[in-house]
Amino acid sequence: MHRSTSRVAAGLAPGLIVVMLAACTGSNAPVGSGSSTTTGAGGGGGGGGGKKVALLLPESKTTRYDALDRPLFEAAVKSRCADCQVTYSNAGQDASKQQEQFQAALAQGANVIVLDPVDGKAAESLVDSARRRQVPVIAYDRFIAGANYYVSYRNEEVGKLQAQTLVDRIEESGKTSGKLLVVNGSPTDPNTTQLKKGAHSVLDGSGFTIAAEYDTPAWSPDKARDWVESQLGSVKSDLVGVYAANDGTAGGAITALEGGGVKPLPPVTGQDAELAAIQRLVAGQQTMTVYKAIKPQARDAAWAAIALAGGQKATGMSGDTEGVPTTLLNPVVVTVESIKDTVVADGVYKLSDICTGDFAAACTKAGLG
Repeated sequence: MHRSTSRVAAGLAPGLIVVMLAACTGSNAPVGSGSSTTTGAGGGGGGGGGKKVALLLPESKTTRYDALDRPLFEAAVKSRCADCQVTYSNAGQDASKQQEQFQAALAQGANVIVLDPVDGKAAESLVDSARRRQVPVIAYDRFIAGANYYVSYRNEEVGKLQAQTLVDRIEESGKTSGKLLVVNGSPTDPNTTQLKKGAHSVLDGSGFTIAAEYDTPAWSPDKARDWVESQLGSVKSDLVGVYAANDGTAGGAITALEGGGVKPLPPVTGQDAELAAIQRLVAGQQTMTVYKAIKPQARDAAWAAIALAGGQKATGMSGDTEGVPTTLLNPVVVTVESIKDTVVADGVYKLSDICTGDFAAACTKAGLG
């Protein structure tokens, strides 16, 4: 059970994090397989005493990790410690591979590890091994019991926003009954439980019937597509909406619906505000996504990492989660009507990124031209 207090605006700078760190230098050795290294500009040539920050992200099918989280995290570290060394690894949704990357980071002298776990429960043993070496661990985006710090979003609120938007759009179409398909996230992702709790708090009392529900292994769009395809025979005639936990599973679900001849498409939810999802909003294929402003999350984690690497404390702005200092940020619903005011206004995408090729005409129709 999570014990967190107060609300934090998504754009609020983590000003309560105490950050004091000397200039850092270190080896350029990569961390584990599938990893690379970035060293802050201006590094000195001295040996020993340099601080190393290891960033371990879970997978690449969700495009945000490599396209946004990594560069934003690296930039935030550089802004506070130009000479700090950041080593980066992506586990490709393989928990065993992530374990190897984590142990390699420890062996190569990481002073702090920022970990977004493939499997949150299994990651607890990684935190234990780091603690024995006195290396702090930051749980990034997904909670890990025993970590030194945790930064994420209010995931139960994400589920509520998704489900409420879905119900509202169905009711706006004049329907008061019908069947829903629920496509959840990965069963090994601790966020999935929170998302499901939030979604069910709305869907269970909505008057619409959950015909079937699926926990998608590894958040795989292909598995989400295959499952939705398998359900269409029994629900197609009375399907009024699809709850999809993120944009990848939404894309898989939409492919299945279109391939199965479902017309018009029912409302479909999403999360992460991926470019492909924003374009689907414009095209009318997807109803909404949830924008979790990654810049403040990456910045918060980076500044906390610098503090912890330097022996300082990182103070959670939302209290704690199971004894772990926690900062939770607020998610934002994005629909086609709010694209300009959210992901475009924040500089995540330009209209020229969104309104390309086949989407140009749809953008013009939606007032985004």
